[in-house]
Amino acid sequence: MSIKKLKPFITVTGIMLLLASAAMGYFSAQRLSSIIPASGYEDKGVYSFVPVRVLPVQVENTGATGRARRMNPTKTVYVVHYRDTSKKGYQWKFQAATRETGQKIVNQRIAVERRVLSIPADKHSYITIESEETVESYTAKLQQKNIMILAFSGIYILLYAATWGVILMKRPRKEAPAS
Repeated sequence: MSIKKLKPFITVTGIMLLLASAAMGYFSAQRLSSIIPASGYEDKGVYSFVPVRVLPVQVENTGATGRARRMNPTKTVYVVHYRDTSKKGYQWKFQAATRETGQKIVNQRIAVERRVLSIPADKHSYITIESEETVESYTAKLQQKNIMILAFSGIYILLYAATWGVILMKRPRKEAPAS
């Protein structure tokens, strides 16, 4: 296959990646600016959570495309619901691969340690994170993830622009007709 036959494919792919990169950069910048700082959380401590039930939940079918997505716009996932053992009312949800896997987790009733972080600015709102994480490590991880996405998006956009700059510089210039 010659390079001339691949040229339209390469151009379209480059434009698609440019658009995807710009969108990812935009959304990661938005998420980065909306991350609650570590001082915005209140550490409530580490709690034990036990699984109490597994329930089916309908979610958007993002794995299918085209006709398959139109025919099956949603899919069923199985969510294992956990409650804290201290009866403070905290809950945590975990998505299981299958109903059987979820039911097996519930039947085993193995406690899971999770750190509870409340968000005082948002009344009655909290999140749970891994027990060994701290508020600072959690927010730093979120920031690092979004900065990496933003950096890779920016690098691709710059490389795309530089490539087109080189291509345009190498093109022979048309001479102006002599008068």
